[in-house]
Amino acid sequence: METDLQKNLNLDPKNNGMKAEKSLSPFQLAMRRFLKNKLAIIGIVILSVFVLVAIFADQIATHDPIQYNMTNIEGKASSEHWLGTDRSGRDNFSRLVYGSRISLTVGFSAMLFTVLIGVTLGSLAGYYGGKIDSLIMRITDLMLILPFLLFVLTIIAILERINITIFIVIIAMTSWPNLTRIIRATFLSLREKEFILGARSIGASDFRIIFKHFLPNAIGPIIVNATLMMATMIIIESGLSFIGFGIPQPTPTWGNMITEATNLRMLEGNPEAWLPPGLAILLTVLSINFIGDGLRDAFDPKSNY
Repeated sequence: METDLQKNLNLDPKNNGMKAEKSLSPFQLAMRRFLKNKLAIIGIVILSVFVLVAIFADQIATHDPIQYNMTNIEGKASSEHWLGTDRSGRDNFSRLVYGSRISLTVGFSAMLFTVLIGVTLGSLAGYYGGKIDSLIMRITDLMLILPFLLFVLTIIAILERINITIFIVIIAMTSWPNLTRIIRATFLSLREKEFILGARSIGASDFRIIFKHFLPNAIGPIIVNATLMMATMIIIESGLSFIGFGIPQPTPTWGNMITEATNLRMLEGNPEAWLPPGLAILLTVLSINFIGDGLRDAFDPKSNY
């Protein structure tokens, strides 16, 4: 009969106590815990639906999302226009579908650039310390004390006209400080570990130590913060578009569609014009947060999953 000790050590009683299978790595254990989180799995399913819609927007959309039709302004839902039309006669359903592509692209790209900046600066500060750490942290502190929204609006107002690429760069260049501090703290906690000192003693280069030893041990915080950051980026894009400082019309984004709610007539008489994009933002952000919470619990050794 298999003993509790053999179960805990993953031993095979028929093989003289030898291990029955290769022990799982910390990442594999984290993924096993993650897959047990039902809300995280629901989040993956919902997000996957929006990603598929974004990928196949050309096939799903029924009209050109930026095509004006001044003869059918603020039209009601019909068999031709499933969600009606906006104030310029553009098909709301097609704009909703293409909006998923733009909003998810902005959210993912801004998150990716922010992670690259934050991880790079945090790694340099945490690994080298001294003057490099002091310089990076002073710049980080300066960015943190600046009002984020006011700072972003000022940059956008100076540039006057922006496109998707410029918008992504602006958001990324103003969103990296928090991640930088997290990565720095993680690196500082690893600097004096025995395996790091061992790598240094055998003459491993700084580049190799950072990429082979530091970053793999910091992958948990990076993944969790990157996931939650993507949800934040989508909200930022939608909010700035709503107040007129985001991606300019006629580019279809969920934020631009919700701008229709500023018109009281549309707000009361055509909820199908702004309610679907609002629900899309809600479900997307909620699903990403579910995934982020699941990853946070999965990479937490004290997790009950």
